[in-house]
Amino acid sequence: MTKIELRKLYKEKRSALTATEINRLNDLLLIQFQQLNLPFIYYLHTYLAIEENNEVPADQVMSYLEFRNPGLRICVPKVNFTTGELYSYIIDKETDFVKNEFNVLEPLEAELIAPEKLDLILVPLLAFDERGYRVGYGKGFYDRFLSQCRKDAFKIGLSYFDATAVIDDVQQFDLPLTHCVTPHRIYEFN
Repeated sequence: MTKIELRKLYKEKRSALTATEINRLNDLLLIQFQQLNLPFIYYLHTYLAIEENNEVPADQVMSYLEFRNPGLRICVPKVNFTTGELYSYIIDKETDFVKNEFNVLEPLEAELIAPEKLDLILVPLLAFDERGYRVGYGKGFYDRFLSQCRKDAFKIGLSYFDATAVIDDVQQFDLPLTHCVTPHRIYEFN
């Protein structure tokens, strides 16, 4: 299937989930995530889920990583819509947020961090394939951002659904994940 077809299909699949199903899937997903054999993480970049889109929230995973990695610095995205660039900013409990034009929370004021300092990036997605390629919302923000991150950084997707076999229209600028965690399985990619 193409990215457009997968985007439509997985938006429909996510919107069909009930609140009870989502809560159960989130709990199962956290249990799977805890099985990953990760080194100590100093800098985590995480997306902030859009609840009305039934995106997989990264909150539980973030809390687990904070517990497991004392002193963890948490970073979140902020997009420059003029240039199409995504930047990562360090946040803390005092950080104020505002919604951008895509209804995504972004920090009002925070410290910019260089992408190459990030150890783990939680990457939003609608779907992914068995090779680790993902389908996002189609703007390419994360593909451009991930190309600036270290090659050895963990790039992990969170999904309620298993992998599709192949995304037919992967482009050369599309970058694969290192892992994708679902409620029932951990996918590891080369």
